Amino acid sequence: MPTKQASTKQAPPKQLTGLAKLLVDNQVLKQSDAELAVEDAAKKNESLIHYLVRNNLVESRTIAIMASEKFGVPLLDLDAVELSEEVLDLVPKDLQTKHHTVPILKRGKYLFLAVSDPNSHLRDIGFNTKLTPRMVLVEENKLKKALENAEGSNDSTIATDITSDALLNIEVASEGDEKKADLDAAIDEAPIVKYINKILVDAITQGVSDIHFEPYEKKYRIRFRQDGMLGEYDSPPVNLSGRLSARLKVMSRMNIAEKRVPQDGRIRLRLSAKKEVDFRVNTMPTVHGEKVVLRILDSGTAKVGVEVLGFEDAQKEAFMKAIQKPYGMILVTGPTGSGKTVSLYSALNYLNRPEINISTAEDPVEIQVLGINQVNVIPQQGMTFAAALKAFLRQDPDIVMVGEIRDLETAEIAVKAAQTGHLVLSTLHTNDAPQTLTRLANMGVPPFNIASAVLLIMAQRLARRLCEHCKEPADDLPDKLLLQEGFTKRDIRDIHEGVQLYKAVGCSQCKRGYKGRVGLFQVMPITEDMSRLILQGGNSYQLADQAAKEGVLTLRQSGILKIKSGVTSLEEVNRVTQE
Repeated sequence: MPTKQASTKQAPPKQLTGLAKLLVDNQVLKQSDAELAVEDAAKKNESLIHYLVRNNLVESRTIAIMASEKFGVPLLDLDAVELSEEVLDLVPKDLQTKHHTVPILKRGKYLFLAVSDPNSHLRDIGFNTKLTPRMVLVEENKLKKALENAEGSNDSTIATDITSDALLNIEVASEGDEKKADLDAAIDEAPIVKYINKILVDAITQGVSDIHFEPYEKKYRIRFRQDGMLGEYDSPPVNLSGRLSARLKVMSRMNIAEKRVPQDGRIRLRLSAKKEVDFRVNTMPTVHGEKVVLRILDSGTAKVGVEVLGFEDAQKEAFMKAIQKPYGMILVTGPTGSGKTVSLYSALNYLNRPEINISTAEDPVEIQVLGINQVNVIPQQGMTFAAALKAFLRQDPDIVMVGEIRDLETAEIAVKAAQTGHLVLSTLHTNDAPQTLTRLANMGVPPFNIASAVLLIMAQRLARRLCEHCKEPADDLPDKLLLQEGFTKRDIRDIHEGVQLYKAVGCSQCKRGYKGRVGLFQVMPITEDMSRLILQGGNSYQLADQAAKEGVLTLRQSGILKIKSGVTSLEEVNRVTQE
């Protein structure tokens, strides 16, 4: 008998219906793309129309026209409608978000609602408003824009709202007088403007902290720093180097003719009526052109609550107790990019009340907050940290924040302020909390002043969080290795009894297995025993031993607790701690 040949036939195409079939029949979408879109949208519990527009598979207007013809729903240009607050207020904001709709007109007992998906179910809006809902079809991108304006903007909606044409029209908000000569000399070709704007918008929506524009001899590289790690974003042609840096300098109000010395500037990007983002910009001449670095200044970090920073319970209790003292000094230490500013502003935000006078001196002010008097330190003009601090003390302050204690003069003024009825917050650059005390002593601050002024010292690092979508159990870590890494025998017993450790994997939802960051802290209150040791001239090792006796966790121990709770991995804690 002849043997049966293995079948090589491909599976027949899936039977499409509704809008997906219409798009394929009209050759707007390939059969295979339509099948994938239908399947993926269903998995994500997302409307097919939202999915197609979000992934740029079909233009919003094309879908709107075809959906209107298919379902017999009237089509309207939403840009031609002036939305009134009175009508918008008829439907609660949470219902508008839930059903992806905005009310546009009330006539008698009918409420006309703009939708991009004719399959929308609006019955509970009818129950809520006691009106009969009627659908009007609009383009998805215009509906998203209307929802942003109605609800208050957020980064994720901005990303999908900004089309290719809109990128050209993003407004650079004016800050003071502009030099007409600079504007006349601007490199304003539409492709360059659009490309720079896209980079800035992508950085905002991806949660990037810094953008690096880097020229080399045969390559131009753009990198994003996300969750503390640099990664390449794009590599445009190297011959665009001059035009890209010129455009950024024009946006930053810099002198575009000056290419020999570093310059500092600021960009305020107005993305919508309710959304503005600030960038701090610095240029640096290199062998192959100007390197430009942008720092995204997110005012939202000032509103981060102390409870989300990543403290252990005892650490949070000690920190909160210290910041509520009427006077004394709180010092935060750690390398650049370790989250010191966010921690200090979380405390200031908690303390920011009408009856309290708060002043800060920073180099420069990164987070602007209503109710806090903020001063930029400009040493070239005589506005040093020490000068700002002296001025603050003549303005009846309750709380003072000094961006950094860099010299003896600033340290002495800060200590005196802390001793005379003011709460002083500041930062230093040391590796851990005990070393901060010896650093002050090495600056020349007498031990008795340190002991009487300092309330608490906090060292910190930022570790990347494991992605909740793809992290996997790390069951291949032997006990001997864990002991070498700083785990105690009790930690290992907990692991054997069910505590699960995890490792990074990587998926479409994250960056190399991590998403977001969490703080690792060493929170060291200055107790009476610690004060006596400081007065005796104790070194950092003796101070560290005393802190350990008092139950103060080291940065490493704090990291191990985060590993045991499944928040981060052993590899990540090894990366950010050096113990």
